[in-house]
Formats: sequence, structure tokens, C-alpha cells
Amino acid sequence: MEQRKKTLSVKITFQIFIAQFFLSFILFSLSKHVKLSVVMQSFLYTSIHQEPTDVSKIILLWSWPFGYQFPLNDCPPSRDISGCFYTTNRSLYSSADAVVLHHRDVCYSSKQLPQMPRPPNQYWIWFNIESPPHTPNLHFMDNLINLTMSYRYDSDIFSPYGWLEPNLKEDSFAIPPKTKLIAWAITNWNPKSRRVQYYQELKNFLSVDIYGRQHLPLPKTEEKKTLSQYKFYLAFENSIYEDYITEKFWRNALVYGSVPIVLGPPRQNYERFIPKDSFIHVDDFSTAEDLAKYILRLDRDQKAYQQYFTWRSRLHPVSPTGWKGHYCRICKALKEAPKRKTISKLGEWYK
Repeated sequence: MEQRKKTLSVKITFQIFIAQFFLSFILFSLSKHVKLSVVMQSFLYTSIHQEPTDVSKIILLWSWPFGYQFPLNDCPPSRDISGCFYTTNRSLYSSADAVVLHHRDVCYSSKQLPQMPRPPNQYWIWFNIESPPHTPNLHFMDNLINLTMSYRYDSDIFSPYGWLEPNLKEDSFAIPPKTKLIAWAITNWNPKSRRVQYYQELKNFLSVDIYGRQHLPLPKTEEKKTLSQYKFYLAFENSIYEDYITEKFWRNALVYGSVPIVLGPPRQNYERFIPKDSFIHVDDFSTAEDLAKYILRLDRDQKAYQQYFTWRSRLHPVSPTGWKGHYCRICKALKEAPKRKTISKLGEWYK
């Protein structure tokens, strides 16, 4: 531990010099309990407002996910990150307790991975929320990864696209006013995909308003206002894999107050995370025509339609936007992590 402090001190001395060269004010008043290295890093590489006072775990983000930046060390109280310090400063690699590797940012060449000698007991965390067909070159990770973080429920760090939380006394829900029947927002229109082929059958029996690339415009600022007008939303996944239930289901449908019609993993997989009477699964119907008849019947029967919202008296959906929420999960998991293991073949698990 003493050697680690000395190493950090040397690195930060240089950073202090740089900071003094460019800045004309004093950054912080330090108490004897604050690590100088952590304070300087918190200024240079994050946007937090309070100085950490008890750092036992340094978590290095090897890259920003897809280049998107967000405030570090700024997690909600429910994600207790006390004792952890997040940074993107690669010069702290040798002192980091964990390195987070976002797959799509390191998967095109093994040279995108850390090339320096790996410190003993350092965890490498593999982070990915893409489905297997969009997760290339998993063999790069063989015998390197110690903890997995993904939408998969059996990940070391389960990080889904959404989840349910119990209602508090002040929580209340009213079904948004409905003036339209079915919406679908899609960016990747592949005529050979199962979801597009199913839609081609369904449209013969009822009308669906399609938003997205080459279809109706749907600005982010208008998303909630637009989609909440619809009674139903086609939450059709682009890949069918266990636990792969994306924001199409959580945010576009549940958060915005529509009944999701799902095409994805089997019904029992959805029911692991959501009440069975909260959604409609295409597999419950022999044909797209049968599904269409059921939807039209619910459209005429307001009482039957409202039954799909009875669970809202107990629970409410959460589907955060952005990346920060995923990374905020790491601190607790790292502090509770078992003795370090190594995954020999990541691809065999993630398929």
C-alpha cells in the first residue's frame, strides 16, 4: 500500500505542475486525510464537486463508451460509490484495482487493449450490452477477463437496459391519453430480419405508425410526447437472445405508458423481470392475424385494455438514458468481488 501511494505521488507531482501552469487559482484545501493524487485526478479528469476522502478502489475506464463522455464519480445515492474513484487517466493503470474494457471500443485489434504489464490482482472488467451478433472478436478476450458486465442476468455485474422498482407513497400513475393505436420506432430496417417480416404480415390486418430512419421523424425531444399517445408499441428486438430486452421495451413502451407487444426471447424470460400481465408476446398467437384480432378487440374494450396497467399500482419501470448508470454499478461489485478468476473462453459463454 505504501509503495502504491509513492507511485501515485510521483505521477501526481507532474500533474500538479501542469495544472499550475495552466490555472491561476488554488483547486482545493486538503485535509491530512485526503490523498493528493486523488484530488488532482478528480479535478483534471472528472467533474465532481466534492473531494473524495477515503479511496480504496481505483477504477480505470480504458475508453469512453463509443466516445460518449459523462461525469465520473457522480452517481446517485442508491449506487453507493464510497471508497471508489473512477478515472480515465491511463497513467494510473499500474495503480488501478480494475480496468473497464468496453468491448466495441477494443475489439478490432488486440493492440487496443492495455499493452503494459498487468499488475498483480488487477481486475479486468468486460462491459458490453450489445447482442452476440454485434459483438465481434470475442477471442481477443480469452484468458484476460475477470468480471463480466452485461445485460445477461448471469453476468458478474448485471447491468440491464431497465428494471422495476417498488412504488413509494408519492408514486402514482395514470394511463396517458390515447389517440392512436400502434407505434414502432426502428433505425435498422433489415427486410430479412424476423421482426420486419413479422411486421409485413401484421400490417395486412391493422395500421402501424413507423418512426425512425426512412420513416416518420422522431426527435429525441419529442419521443415521450409522441409515443405515449399510442395504446401499443412494437418492442421488437433485432436479435433473439436470453435476457436481451432493450430500451425498446423498457423506455419506448413501459416508461412512456404504452402496452408493449414483444418479439424477443420466450415469454418466461420476460416474466423473470416483469409481470406476465404487463405485455403481449407474439408467441402467444398462432399467426399475425390472430394477434391483430386481439389488439383490435382490446382497442374496443377499454376495461380489458386497462388490465395491462394494474401492476403499476405496485411497481414502476426505470430505464436510464446514457452510460453513467452502468458504470455506477461497478464500485459495489468490485468491493464484493470474490477471489479473482479468469474466464478462459468468453465467447462460449456469450452466445
